[in-house]
Amino acid sequence: MRTATTVELSGAPDEIVTLVVEAEKLGLDVCWVAEAWGSDAPSALGYLAARTERMLLGSGVLQVGTRSPVMVAQTAITLSNLSNGRFLLGLGASGPQVIEGLHGVSFSRPLTRVSETVDIVRQAFAGGKIAHSGTEFQIPRPGGEAVPMRLSTRPEHAIPIYLAALSPAMLRLTGRIADGWLGTSFVPEGAADAYFAPLDDGLAAAGRARADIDVCQGAEVAFAADEDELRGMVADRKKELAFSLGGMGSASTNFYNRAYSRQGWADVAAEVRERWQRGDRDGAAGSVTDEMVLATTLVGTEEMVRARLAVWRGAGVNTVRLYPAGDTLDAKLATLGRAIELVGET
Repeated sequence: MRTATTVELSGAPDEIVTLVVEAEKLGLDVCWVAEAWGSDAPSALGYLAARTERMLLGSGVLQVGTRSPVMVAQTAITLSNLSNGRFLLGLGASGPQVIEGLHGVSFSRPLTRVSETVDIVRQAFAGGKIAHSGTEFQIPRPGGEAVPMRLSTRPEHAIPIYLAALSPAMLRLTGRIADGWLGTSFVPEGAADAYFAPLDDGLAAAGRARADIDVCQGAEVAFAADEDELRGMVADRKKELAFSLGGMGSASTNFYNRAYSRQGWADVAAEVRERWQRGDRDGAAGSVTDEMVLATTLVGTEEMVRARLAVWRGAGVNTVRLYPAGDTLDAKLATLGRAIELVGET
């Protein structure tokens, strides 16, 4: 498995840049940069490209709908050329709270929007005149004076496209058109039906196999010295998982809750969401089980983490995205360094 991490430069940017630079020295293969509702990803990626030499750098993710597809292509080409071909284009639909609540753009038909965006981006990469007549995008805009154009810049290297996907429909699309899958809320034991079945359906529809796509999954990694410390770690992470299950997305749309439900925790996910939405945050966290935390993270003793990494590899993960725990930069780097070593040993 390759190793990766994800950062966002919204807070303490100097520390985060140092973490990325030092992570490259530790042997990290890929650094994804998120933007969520904080700092934008492309600005950070351009800076990190200048501060690193070897590792791949990816947008994890650019939110489809907040930029025009051609602007996405222009940004990707610029970052790829600046980094000497080290850029990976990660795209995602995000959710209604961010897309509608923050950007004021309709979240309707996210699947169509992502599919059409990828088509337009690949046209731009190919260097020809760009023309698209779809449900979401019309290029050139009909009824005006414009004619199809091509970009004046070209990608000097191949630019792989990754899609962030949780729902079965988006997973099928990922299998059909993407070079990689950016996943989360991943439980290896429940992934065959919840994730890989629709992904494989999409791959088969495109005449492709699992070997043709990079399966990139992420989880927090933390090492406990003993069982007592582990119990405290698990308790702390229940609050974070409760937020994902109850607070992410809008009142009616939570892709994380649905993903956990499909992997065997429908009753717990529903209870957590109900408690969270009526303001009982402690009760929501208390409803999360120890098993859920341990199944969806890489938290445990060193031997436990080593064993879980082997399970992830066996489940079909090609790239493991490691979110290192730690109260200080040195602690995070120590955790990340040991995790990278364990990945190499499994």
